[in-house]
Amino acid sequence: MLWLTHRRWITSKTLLNSNRTNCMTDSSPALLVERCHDGNDEPSIVLATFNRAALKHAISDADMIDAIEQLIDEINASLTGPQAVKVLVVTGSDGVFSGGGNIKAMQARTGMFAGDERQLSEHYRDYIQRIPRAFARLQVPAIAAVNGAAIGAGNDLVCMCDMAIAARSAVFAESFIQLGLIPGDGGAWLLPRRVGMQHAMAMALTGRRFSADEALAMNLVMQVVADDQLLGTALGLARQMAVHDGRVLRESKRLLLEAQQQTLDQALDAAAQLQGQLHHAESFKL
Repeated sequence: MLWLTHRRWITSKTLLNSNRTNCMTDSSPALLVERCHDGNDEPSIVLATFNRAALKHAISDADMIDAIEQLIDEINASLTGPQAVKVLVVTGSDGVFSGGGNIKAMQARTGMFAGDERQLSEHYRDYIQRIPRAFARLQVPAIAAVNGAAIGAGNDLVCMCDMAIAARSAVFAESFIQLGLIPGDGGAWLLPRRVGMQHAMAMALTGRRFSADEALAMNLVMQVVADDQLLGTALGLARQMAVHDGRVLRESKRLLLEAQQQTLDQALDAAAQLQGQLHHAESFKL
């Protein structure tokens, strides 16, 4: 397991007051995974940091995709017991959140960008499209702590998270059109659901960069903070959630997401059925 074999557990206080380079890393440092303690002193918050600064934290390479998918599957398998995970926080390092696709691989036509038209289509399905599918099955809340540039698929990754907080220096771009491409990672589905069709059109059809304040105005992020306050703010939000019962957190997230595709009657029926169970659960308290 990613965090059990390669990482040490740390408290939020230790993390915020320590040099990030002191954290233990593994031999394939695509993704740094750490455990942070919640307000109940349980290591229920997972902090995942993209750790490929030389490639601007590209998320189109196989090892990065494997790491993201493995982490999410491990979280979903760790929802109960003393080591239960309640919240995931995702961020970047060295002033970059994610530059999206690996431009060098695109230029060299290697990795997922190799092959003819048919092969490339299959590569998109077999590589980068696994990331939105993985986030779609993630059961715990996910918070993006956007510490810098979120470009192309990196911008769409922000939308894959349930909430996002941006550093003042962060910039966002749905930049595929500048390369003569379209969002191949699900951005056409993700972005309008986050910012609305009008803003999604403006981002996708211009490809320009948007500031953190512009991202806030269009609801791409929920808060903008000073750069040195970003991680503390994101972990603080995670801790506010993690003090609550894990099942109730997961079910609340599920109900909110499923209700977007349901009629009012369907949503009410789902809520009534679940509420009946929770009134008899150990988490119920008065």
